[in-house]
Amino acid sequence: MSLLRLLMSRKKIVGLMVVFILIIGMYGAGKLDRELFPTISFDGAQVYVNAGQMSTLDVEEEVTKPIERILNNISGIKHIQSTSSIGVSLITVQAEEGLGEEVFKEIETTMIGLENQLSGVNFISTYQFSTKQPYEFYMTIKDGPMDKMTEFAKQIVKPRIEALPEVREVSLEGIENKEVIVELDLNQLQDLQLSPQQVVQIINQANIDTSIATLEGESGRPTVRWTTSLSTIDNVKSIEIPTVAGIKQLSKIAKVYEENNTTTSVGWNNGTREFIFVKIGRTSDVTQVEMAASVRKELEKINEEGLVNDFVFEELVAQADYVTDTIEGVSTNVMLGGIIALLVLILFLRNFRATFIIGLSIPLSILLTFIGMWLFDYSFNILTLIGLGLGIGMMVDSSIVILESIYRKKEEGYKKLDAVLAGVKEVATAVIASMLTTIVVFVPIGLLGGEIGQFMIVLSIIVVITLVSSVIVAFTLIPTLSENFLKLKNKKHRRQEGRIVINYGRLISWVSRKKRNRYSIIVIFLAVFISSLLLITKIPMTVMPDVLNRYAEIMVQLERGLTPTDREEIAIQINKALNEIDDVENNLIMDNVDAFFVLINMTPEETATLHQTEVNERINRGLRELQKDYPIQNVGTADFSGLSFPVIIEIKGEEFESLDQIANELELKLTSVEGLVGITSSSNKNMAEELIEFKYENMKKDSVTAAQLFSQMQDWSIRIPAGELKQEDLQSPIFVTTNVNINNKKNLLKQKIATINGNKNLSTYLRLVETKVPTEVTRKDGERMITVFADIEGRDLGSINREIEEVLKNYEAPVGYSITTAGSLQEQKEAQQDMLIILGIAIFLVYVVMTVQFNSFLHPVIVMSIIPLTVTGALFGLLLTQSELSILSGLGMVFLIGIVLNNAILFIDRTNQLRVQGYQSSEALVEAGKNRLRPIFMTSLTTAGGMLPLAIATGTASNYQSPLAIVIISGLLFATFITLLLIPSVYLLFEDIKNGLSRLLFRKPKRRNMKRDIALDK
Repeated sequence: MSLLRLLMSRKKIVGLMVVFILIIGMYGAGKLDRELFPTISFDGAQVYVNAGQMSTLDVEEEVTKPIERILNNISGIKHIQSTSSIGVSLITVQAEEGLGEEVFKEIETTMIGLENQLSGVNFISTYQFSTKQPYEFYMTIKDGPMDKMTEFAKQIVKPRIEALPEVREVSLEGIENKEVIVELDLNQLQDLQLSPQQVVQIINQANIDTSIATLEGESGRPTVRWTTSLSTIDNVKSIEIPTVAGIKQLSKIAKVYEENNTTTSVGWNNGTREFIFVKIGRTSDVTQVEMAASVRKELEKINEEGLVNDFVFEELVAQADYVTDTIEGVSTNVMLGGIIALLVLILFLRNFRATFIIGLSIPLSILLTFIGMWLFDYSFNILTLIGLGLGIGMMVDSSIVILESIYRKKEEGYKKLDAVLAGVKEVATAVIASMLTTIVVFVPIGLLGGEIGQFMIVLSIIVVITLVSSVIVAFTLIPTLSENFLKLKNKKHRRQEGRIVINYGRLISWVSRKKRNRYSIIVIFLAVFISSLLLITKIPMTVMPDVLNRYAEIMVQLERGLTPTDREEIAIQINKALNEIDDVENNLIMDNVDAFFVLINMTPEETATLHQTEVNERINRGLRELQKDYPIQNVGTADFSGLSFPVIIEIKGEEFESLDQIANELELKLTSVEGLVGITSSSNKNMAEELIEFKYENMKKDSVTAAQLFSQMQDWSIRIPAGELKQEDLQSPIFVTTNVNINNKKNLLKQKIATINGNKNLSTYLRLVETKVPTEVTRKDGERMITVFADIEGRDLGSINREIEEVLKNYEAPVGYSITTAGSLQEQKEAQQDMLIILGIAIFLVYVVMTVQFNSFLHPVIVMSIIPLTVTGALFGLLLTQSELSILSGLGMVFLIGIVLNNAILFIDRTNQLRVQGYQSSEALVEAGKNRLRPIFMTSLTTAGGMLPLAIATGTASNYQSPLAIVIISGLLFATFITLLLIPSVYLLFEDIKNGLSRLLFRKPKRRNMKRDIALDK
């Protein structure tokens, strides 16, 4: 209290502190980044290997397995999963928790140089899973001539936007690029005894611009420069080729022409390929919002200058908009929560000065929180803002308790300074203990593993910073202002007890009067708790809720080996299906050859006719319908690691046939589970491959070797780069190909092979035998694996999970084969286990804190008796609102442990103070209940009122904040009313037990004393 006396005598210290917090807080808030999610690197990485046209089984044996063996030698790796397909090996690595950065660096180092060690590998790339995105602002240029749009993108968009200080890079995809094709006539080459490689060498030699010598003896030492660079198509056509028949121009032995490079197209925008995709990334020292504002300002200038003609230049996706909507939405909810909290104070205290003091503490605590966020290098994002929203209700709890205690002391007739000192002293221990019990429940949150755990740690730390900030303000600002500024409405009359307080005192007296009264209350509440556990199966469950930002990312996995025409037809049908769905505004289909990455924008929430959940279901349903008629393998949500499904079942074993059979049987059994849709598997779909069988007798007869055949066959499908054609500011690559058209087996076998006995058909020396090979092979931790996927529609993950578990329990896999759940199913199981452990540790830590505070092993048990019924209230809240029980709502229950105990601590702390003053247990409980009734209701209602806007919010962050707030509000309000009855009952129960043990232990001595007294009386 000496520190408090110092502050009261030196109020200018508090004033300077307030000014300091205002200045630094506003400065820190301005420096905080603004993003949708915090930048977090996950404990996972991916290795991508390009192996040309190598077959699937060869990729598995020659690429995937060797890399897996190398990765197994790296410490800290938990799981390795790989997929081998034609020319591609994709290896996903999951690291031990907390070792993601270290493991990725070692993987990256190990993969360097491995390209040269593995035969047939073109390149290897690695990247770590993270929420960080290289680009955050996307635009399209469309509905115009490609040459005009390309010129606009290159000459206007890229240089002007990249010149902005907020922009790091502008990437253009789909621009029109010209290529020069030299299509060689192979028959003429054979007659002239030329090879394609010789022609490529001559073209390169004719396209040189370099210095070849320095004239040392001349004045100024001039250089001699060779300039025969190619600048027109005619230059290429007129290149002279020396042959056995003399010098010939290239145009005599090849067809030379210019064509557009279609491979630069990113995909389809609303069904058309004729568009340019503009991607913009920001510099590290600016926020997404600042970059978006700067870019939009420059776009306005471009439009005002009339540079956009005959085409459309518009935004597609701007992450800044989602960030702004989220920040504005949560900020509004926080502000409304603060206003509701102040209204509650006015209702209870009916004193505007008291309300003003508490109201002043809210922005000061928020600014102090901003300083903490700035020091911890956090940003404004969906998680930190939800944490701040949760903290806004609890932010005033400490201030309310201290101010109410001072206010009550003034009502009792204390002098100004005495009222402050006595009021703060009476509740100081309880306030600090309440803060500590709330904070310690967040300590075990770090045990929540995976990516979700990292998100929850951020949320927890923000709440802790908010609580600590509010307690600092409560012990400094509130007492300082309360001494003189806080005045009573009527100083002449002492405070009179209200009707509610009197009736509550009578109720506690009734509880303490007879044992059966308090025991009945305990039994009733215990029965309510046990019954409420049966509600869990009626509550929807998921792992993490969706972000409802009127935007969706879908991945459509295609079958292997599709032609560009096949892919275009599928893209057109996808666009057609999306156009038939209400509220879908536009779409962009990004072509990744074996998969489409579909970005979908929906109509804004203000004009929407459907909830986003319904739109998402219709999108998935419509795209799954296409699987019946088109070569589509899977349709699912896209995440940072690729295709994502809520239901994933992994089947491990060795033989493809057995894996296929198990997968097919499980697919059939899963159809009986209501709510499962789009049930598919990665069952080894085979593709046709023509295997070469040599006719060795004919080869021997014509002195033809396999190497000769291979060399000539390679020439038929070559595409060799041969420099560039430099035309003004444009550079067009030159490629050398052949005129051989091989699109079927017949055309291939009739191609001519040069031999000593003349040209003969290829069919003379080999035949093609059709065989079936798997399109891809998936392995996990060294074992082959097939995955069964399914989506959910109309039901929650929890109820479906229970039915799937029943299906798998009744299915007996063959020996050597295992079946396990993965994806959201496994995440839900692990999350439930983690949350139970976290709950247990949190309860233990709370017990430790209260044991130290009360210096008793029993009083913490009394306080913590309210915890089970807190869970009951939370479950009732989720059931009535049909909100999902997820990691976030589970985290809300952990929060509740710290919050609801505050009321019980206030009650028991005051009871113990009165017991020390000589009150009997029943008298102490009655008086403590009367003293603490108002602050208990005030803190509970301000906390619930502060979170009410979060609970009923709509918009981007609503699915994240609403279940969390509903759990806290329902659990807190239920527990508040129960606390007022249960805590006195349990307290008296322990008193009864203690008295009973005392009578039992000291019964015989008392009887001996009684006999002695009787004898003396006689």
